[in-house]
Amino acid sequence: MVDVMDVRRAEERYRGGDPAAGISSLHAFSFGPHYDPDNLRFGAVIACNEEALAPGAGFDEHPHSHTEIVTWVVEGELTHRDSAGHESVVRPGDVQRLSSAGGVRHVERNDGSEPLVFVQMWLAPLEPGGDPSYEIVRGIADSTPYAVPEAGAMLHVRRLTAGERTAVPDAPFVYVHCVRGEVRLDGEELGPGDAARITESKDLEALAGSPAELLLWEMTVG
Repeated sequence: MVDVMDVRRAEERYRGGDPAAGISSLHAFSFGPHYDPDNLRFGAVIACNEEALAPGAGFDEHPHSHTEIVTWVVEGELTHRDSAGHESVVRPGDVQRLSSAGGVRHVERNDGSEPLVFVQMWLAPLEPGGDPSYEIVRGIADSTPYAVPEAGAMLHVRRLTAGERTAVPDAPFVYVHCVRGEVRLDGEELGPGDAARITESKDLEALAGSPAELLLWEMTVG
């Protein structure tokens, strides 16, 4: 049961990036030169970007502030370096979070020989300011929630076999992003890149029609 479910299809995303530089981006919310006053955020989520980087491509050093940045690698390896001295390689199954707080700069690159695809989600913090922090959870277990208390949010990663069901969190706001595969959610079919924005989720399940991977954000505030 849901109060409202707004399904956004992959083909509706705004295309960005720099194809000539080996960067392809798909944005679910207003981002950069694309501004839609009716699509600024849902719950705490202010960006959900699907990024594809060719070998050797990347985003040069750039600043962030007052944003919780959570990254999920779909394929390949992401090299991260930031001005607070953190450097790591993020692989499929890892959850990376950069809390930019009062301000931080970072670099994101594909230093590998294979294509890199990742989903990066930005969340608005409950309070601005503070000191930047960084965390990476290697190989997060299925169904193990990852808390981002600074944004009043919890990430649930679900990897489903065909025919498997999973409960959608009961929460004021739930954002569901289908990374791969196909799932049925409250009568709607979701495929790769599709997303559902759910208000007042209760007793809701997702059913996988094929092997699937879902990112679900459980949020308390909008």
